[in-house]
Amino acid sequence: MVSSIILLPSTTLLTNWANQLSSQFGLSPRDSTWQCVCFRDQKRKPKLYIIPARHFLSTSSSDTASMKLKIHATSGVSQVQRSTHGNGMKEFEMELQELFNEVKAMVKIGKERDAMDLLRANYVAVKEEIDSGLKGIQQSALLDIIALGYMAVGDLKPVPALLDMIIKIVDKLNDSEPLLDSVLMHVGSMYSTLGMFENALLAHQRAVSILEITYGDDNTLLVTPLLGLAKSYGSYGKANKAISVYERTVTILERSRGSESEDLVVPLFSLGKLLLKEGKADEAEAPFTRILNIYKKTYGEKDGRVGMAMCSLANAKCTKGEADGAVDLYKSALRIIKESNYMDIDNSILENMRIDLAELLHFVGRGNEGRELLEECLLINEKYRGKNNPSMATHLMNLAASYSRSNNYVEAERLLRTCLEIMEKSVGSEDQSITFPMLNFAVTLSQLNRYNEAEQVALKVLRIREKAFGKESLPVGEALDCLVSIQVRLGRDDGEVLGLLKRVLVIQEKEFGSSAEELIITLQKIVHFLEKLEMKDEKFKFRRRLALLRRDTSRV
Repeated sequence: MVSSIILLPSTTLLTNWANQLSSQFGLSPRDSTWQCVCFRDQKRKPKLYIIPARHFLSTSSSDTASMKLKIHATSGVSQVQRSTHGNGMKEFEMELQELFNEVKAMVKIGKERDAMDLLRANYVAVKEEIDSGLKGIQQSALLDIIALGYMAVGDLKPVPALLDMIIKIVDKLNDSEPLLDSVLMHVGSMYSTLGMFENALLAHQRAVSILEITYGDDNTLLVTPLLGLAKSYGSYGKANKAISVYERTVTILERSRGSESEDLVVPLFSLGKLLLKEGKADEAEAPFTRILNIYKKTYGEKDGRVGMAMCSLANAKCTKGEADGAVDLYKSALRIIKESNYMDIDNSILENMRIDLAELLHFVGRGNEGRELLEECLLINEKYRGKNNPSMATHLMNLAASYSRSNNYVEAERLLRTCLEIMEKSVGSEDQSITFPMLNFAVTLSQLNRYNEAEQVALKVLRIREKAFGKESLPVGEALDCLVSIQVRLGRDDGEVLGLLKRVLVIQEKEFGSSAEELIITLQKIVHFLEKLEMKDEKFKFRRRLALLRRDTSRV
């Protein structure tokens, strides 16, 4: 299924349930105590689009980096540096490149098994050398290429052990060894891909140190390893250090290539992305604005790259709270991308841009415009992928949510029925993924006062999620909350409803802690039913807890 943001959430939850669930489900809370209605969480997560650039892409573009990029992570550094090595080392380098090229070629034509055999054969050979006492740069460089080869094949299991072998060798090598900077940068990149950020940080730090000693502190050969180092800092939770390294990288490039060089795009993009992640939207706007200006000057105002840059700037403005300005930028960006034929009309990135703009239009009260965009997404998807393709489900849910927001629940029901039919054919009626449109469906039925049908759907969602996620999981808590809302409308037994609410409370306590603000609405509901059931002692206990929680959260 096409990955995209669900425009509106599937059901009412207790406060902030949705923020703890997988973002792809787009579930959000509502203040109303009993109603089940669709609405949108007011906090938008920034979404960025990878901007095309000519250089240094491999170590900074974490979202889309492929092994083709990773093997070139040292372009601009090692190519220059290696030219100074002796003929024997240059010949060895060529052999390494030939080996990796052969692995890539095999993978490209679907011969992964042959590629694995080739990698294993090389590993056996280098392991024999290591066991015989040869532990130099050539052995570590070959292990590096073997590790990269396994990543190109898609088999990550052997990689950590290979990296460990490399580190044990290079730790004992002098910094003057040829190829060492390249090996360390590859190792850092692979550690980062594996999520081993502390190891990645150490590898990148040494690579940078080697190049600083060799070429000075402001040579452009430092750019690629600095980008790797900054990424490692950011991933390891040291955002301030990462920001400083990105800024240093920008300064180096400005001095060498000018303040309007396209080579600045990648470090500026990475810097802006990190600033947004750290909640510094005001500061993030500046690098995205610079990128936009660079592309305008380099390619003209009607180039597709300009449109891509506008989208990232729109996200920064949206995060700042400048929704109207973000809408204008988005609309201009989509027009430029379309008119320049920069992307195919059914491109998934372009599709997500339309959905983001539609979401934003709903947020600023221009729901009709937003709905037109969602309908366009649906029609494009149907034309290029087929009306029964599983990717249709996301668009049907988005459109249904939009209609629900405008109180057109009849149309929302029709769209959700179609969505469920498609998903049942695709994943079956018992798969956990179907429960998200199914819960939307239960909400919509309740809005149409068809509470008995809604209850049956909600009960099925609860059963599937209990089996898939466990009885005390957040998705189960969400389903319970929806079921409670429906059963209250049906006038079900107060004691049974109270039991469900206590289950919700247990789940919230487990996930958020016993003093979390998310518990307030649940406690309100429990106190309400205890009062109805005249359970005075228990009511006093929960009412006191509710009062203390309100007091504590108000202080925060």
